[in-house]
Amino acid sequence: MSKEIDKNGDFKKKLQAIKFLVLDVDGVMSDGKIGYMANGDEWKAFDAKDGAGVKYWVRAGHRAGIITGRSSPLVDRRAAELDIEFVEQNAKSKLPVFMRMLGKAGVRPEEVAVMGDDIADIPLIRAAGAGVAVADATEETRDAALWVTKKNGGHGAIREVIETILKVQGRWSGILERHLP
Repeated sequence: MSKEIDKNGDFKKKLQAIKFLVLDVDGVMSDGKIGYMANGDEWKAFDAKDGAGVKYWVRAGHRAGIITGRSSPLVDRRAAELDIEFVEQNAKSKLPVFMRMLGKAGVRPEEVAVMGDDIADIPLIRAAGAGVAVADATEETRDAALWVTKKNGGHGAIREVIETILKVQGRWSGILERHLP
């Protein structure tokens, strides 16, 4: 079951208030696959357009965080590349971590968009001003979300959300002006 975005009314007002983005990793920043090298090192693949979207988000004056139930040095590396300020790994219960992160960032839940793909993300999705599930999220996660993306996790869903929010906020044209002559 997919939810369509209503860019008018209450939904638009919710997006206008968003200034902080919280991402899950496996299934949102990546497609959810976890691979291991012969030497035991882990690998993940991240979408370059999603990464560019996060950079645009930060350039627009917004901030971002990651909350993931697993732990990997690859997450710290990707967060550093994208100027993601807040990273919480090995979060077995995500909601208390989320609330602490918001306190550190000085934002209220209604100023936050959360992107998730599985049932561990549902409490955050429900607590956020804009709870988002990626298209290939579990049915329960999609049902809990205000918005379900058209794109799958690890395949442009983050970029889709960022572009939509920045367009609603009137900030996307500034991003384009910076890159187009």
